[in-house]
Amino acid sequence: MAGPDVIESEEHCLRSAESLAEVAARLRLSLIFKCSYDKANRSSVSGYRGPGLERGLPILAKVKERVGLPILTDVHEVAQVDAAAAVVDLLQIPAFLSRQTDLIQAAARSGKPVNLKKGQFLAPRDMHHAVEKARAAGGDQIVITERGTCFGYHNWVVDFRGFPLLRASGCPLLFDASHTVQLPGAAGSSSGGEAELIPLLARAAVAAGCDGIYLEVHEDPERALCDGPSSLKLDRFADFAARLRELHAYLRS
Repeated sequence: MAGPDVIESEEHCLRSAESLAEVAARLRLSLIFKCSYDKANRSSVSGYRGPGLERGLPILAKVKERVGLPILTDVHEVAQVDAAAAVVDLLQIPAFLSRQTDLIQAAARSGKPVNLKKGQFLAPRDMHHAVEKARAAGGDQIVITERGTCFGYHNWVVDFRGFPLLRASGCPLLFDASHTVQLPGAAGSSSGGEAELIPLLARAAVAAGCDGIYLEVHEDPERALCDGPSSLKLDRFADFAARLRELHAYLRS
């Protein structure tokens, strides 16, 4: 799953999706385009959130129609679920909302696959409760994404011992290679990041047995409107993905 953190414009969204789709076709990758119409959990009230539900969903619909990639996006409130489910292919529960029963179950009842991002404040086994909430509402296509655990101020760490515990839920496990290098609030009114560590942690996650990689990409991270410091530069994506595929194939052999 890869794409910009948030919709910056229709043109930028389409351009990013087309670039990713070209790489996916060339490398024979299974790729889902991820992008948010709203990022509700900003560090500051002045942080860029995106165009919102009403303006953002038509952009994602256009990306799906023109580029042909399946689409994933966040939902933050129960009231957003039906509208988002009518457009996108997967619904995502943000990490900060991973204990919100009503939201998880509304997403599960939509009939769309649900990506549950592990809360930064949760132990790996605690995510089994989120999975059971979704299953109790009829959800049978559930994915968990590891995105790091809070470790002191302005820092996340990845505990790879949690991978088998998360997979014991019976759900596929993705690794968020971008938000795990994020430094939340470290840039004052926004989050910092250590994007240079993305390839290292992604390789470690593949070696530890994750089923897929979740990634923020941007053509110019320094000018990104959201989470640029934790985004992989778009022109590095092909090499990044190819190396992970090679590692995955070697380990499976």
